Formats: sequence, structure tokens, C-alpha cells
Amino acid sequence: MMNEVLNVVDRIPSGIFVDATLGGGSHSEEILKRRLDLELIAIDRDYSALEAARQKLQKFSGRVRFFHEPFSSLEKIFAGEDILHISGFLFDLGVSSPQLDNAERGFSYRFDGPLDMRMDTRQQKTASYLLNNLEESDLKGIIERNSDERFAARIATFIVKNRPIKNTLEFAELIKKAIPAAARRRGGHPAKRTFQAIRMEVNHELEELSQGVTTSIDYLKPKGCGIVISYHSGEDRMVKGLFKNVATGGCSCPSKLPCVCGAVIKGKLPHSGVTASKEEIKENRRAKSARLRVLESV
Repeated sequence: MMNEVLNVVDRIPSGIFVDATLGGGSHSEEILKRRLDLELIAIDRDYSALEAARQKLQKFSGRVRFFHEPFSSLEKIFAGEDILHISGFLFDLGVSSPQLDNAERGFSYRFDGPLDMRMDTRQQKTASYLLNNLEESDLKGIIERNSDERFAARIATFIVKNRPIKNTLEFAELIKKAIPAAARRRGGHPAKRTFQAIRMEVNHELEELSQGVTTSIDYLKPKGCGIVISYHSGEDRMVKGLFKNVATGGCSCPSKLPCVCGAVIKGKLPHSGVTASKEEIKENRRAKSARLRVLESV
């Protein structure tokens, strides 16, 4: 959703822009080319992605600062860089194609690889640890919470009964067996939702997202904009709630009556969630589930 992102970036004030999910650096490259009055704070938990983007953005080196950190470190980064305000931020969530295509990272149910799934390989707990050590009830909760998988209970039971689970293909086949045949025939690969759920738990993705977006909102200068692209309903609900709270000031008064609770409105929502165009979905199937939300500070 590059064009949608750039359309928002076009109207933000000069200053510092935060790309909290640097990835391959495509968004950052276009933003830096388009807005010569912006400097960039570039963040990624994945060291390989960070280094690849560093090379890609080398021609902008005087305007970019790179950080191998999670979203929850934004407050520390801003303090360390003496940043008081930012002009905008971008969170493009989920897993990148290079991460999925590298079997050794363990993100994909299509390749044989270790049950890793860590965005940041410095952390200790992997998908293997969770799958082979957590209680059945905990696994069920993780799968339900992070994927809306209606067969979460059956999948959790199969996981516990078939321990130890050694690799991604074994895990994918186990999920397939746990889901009734009729349900397997629709909705894409049967392992897709459960792999997503375990990956999100390994990386504490919802907790990180909440901290990162909240901090970024707090630092937005007037007329600055925050952009989040999510690919999962749980992420989108969280972002929608955080943005709405800023746009309403957390007002709890009835919608048709004047506000008497003292809420202070600090932002506005230029539009509701934007989805990818048919053309983009044709080029990138992953874009089908994407939803872009924008918050403008006032």
C-alpha cells in the first residue's frame, strides 16, 4: 500500500519520521526521496533485515539513524537521541517475504525448517519451546487469541499428544490432521492461522504493538500523522481502539449529547480503515488482508 502511505506522508510537517518496521527499506526509501525535509528513525527487530536496508538506504545515510530494537524500545530511543517530537510514524506489521522464504527462520509451513519463529534471534524462547513445554490450556488460549482459529482446542490437544514436535513440516502436518477434513477444504492452508498465532506469541507482537504505537502517538507533533498497516484482526482492533481513544479523548458520554466528562481530543481520523486495491492484490496476494489506518494529531 505504498501510494496510500506516501499520500499521508505528503501532508505531514518537516522533522523526524519513524519507520518502526524497516524491513527491506522500501517505504523508507520512497519517503526519503519524496520528502527532503524529513530525517528517519529506522527500527527493526530482525538484524538481517536491518543490515539489508542499511545498504539500500546508504545514499541517505546522513538522514537515517538505524536501531536493532523492538517497538517497546521507542521511548528509550527517543530519549537517547534527544527527540522531543516526531512528524509521523509507520508500522507495517506481519512477516516479510524474505523471512517467510528463509526455511531456517521457521516462519513458513511450506518449508522444512526448525521451529524458531523469532524476529530477533537474540531472544531465547523459540516456537519449539512453546510447543513442547506449555500446558494444553495455554496453547489453546494462544491459538484462539492470536488467530481466531475455531479448532484451537483440537489443535492444542494434538500438539500435546504428539510431543516432541521437531520441525515446521511436522507441525504443519499435525495441524492438518487436527482440523476436520471438511474444514480443511476452505480458507487456505489449514496451518496458516496456527503458525501465525504461535509466531505472535513467540515475539509478543500484540504487547509490543501496544507499547510502540502508544509511545509514537505521545510524541506526534501537531498535524503529524501515524500510519499502521495490519494483517490480522486482533492487531487491527487494537490499533483502531488506540487511534479512537486519541480522536475522542476517551470520552464516555452518549454520542448524541454534549461531552461533560472533560475529555481532551488530541487527534482526528481522516478516514476509516483503507484496504488494498484490486490491482495491488493481484500483484501481492498478502495485501488482501491488509488494512491501513491513519491518525492525525491536532
